Amino acid sequence: MSENTTPLIAKMKNTGTSSSSSSSSSSSSSSSTTTDKALTALSNLIKLLPTGTVFVFQFLSPVLSNNGSCYTSNKILVAILLALCGASCAFATFTDSYTDSKGKTHYVIATRTGIWPEPASTDDIDVSKYKLKFGDFVHAFFAVLVFATLAVLNADTVECLYPALEKSESTLLSVLPTAVGAASSVVFAAFPSTRHGIGYASTTTTSSSSSSSSSSTVTTSKNKGASSSSV
Repeated sequence: MSENTTPLIAKMKNTGTSSSSSSSSSSSSSSSTTTDKALTALSNLIKLLPTGTVFVFQFLSPVLSNNGSCYTSNKILVAILLALCGASCAFATFTDSYTDSKGKTHYVIATRTGIWPEPASTDDIDVSKYKLKFGDFVHAFFAVLVFATLAVLNADTVECLYPALEKSESTLLSVLPTAVGAASSVVFAAFPSTRHGIGYASTTTTSSSSSSSSSSTVTTSKNKGASSSSV
């Protein structure tokens, strides 16, 4: 009797072990999927900010915060960094660029009447289309909001200035980027912007890169067709 029950007990133990391992693996996979979605949403948010400002913040944040081990002087320096980067994100939304008759790109600041500094008299530029709009202020507000989201999700900044938020960092990582990204998408769709200011990619560069990639794709397909016909 004992010989027959021993394999049965061992089988039940193996079944329980495999089910617990499968449940743990499924929970870990679901958590990794949530993290991947949050990081994807965060990367999409970063695209809404000037690249130079994001680079400066990510580079200086661990240095000024002493990797999260902050003293009073570190807290002051991190607060100054946050203020300057937030102001830079807002300021960049009021900048724009144009190309003169010689093909040179000029970066300018949008004003109520046009741009500053004004283009040369030899350049045929319609400055009225560059003047300030209500949407510029909306974009400035959401640029600061997106940067604040990036700062809250930065481990060194949170550990230095807001150590109480460190416990809820996983919740913020899963909720905050998606929520801010959805709100920003709706607002930017309602107030579209054609500005290409400081820190943002210009339309000429984007279109040229896309056209070059498409032409290379066409060339590759032609070469493949020629090689297949020769075979």
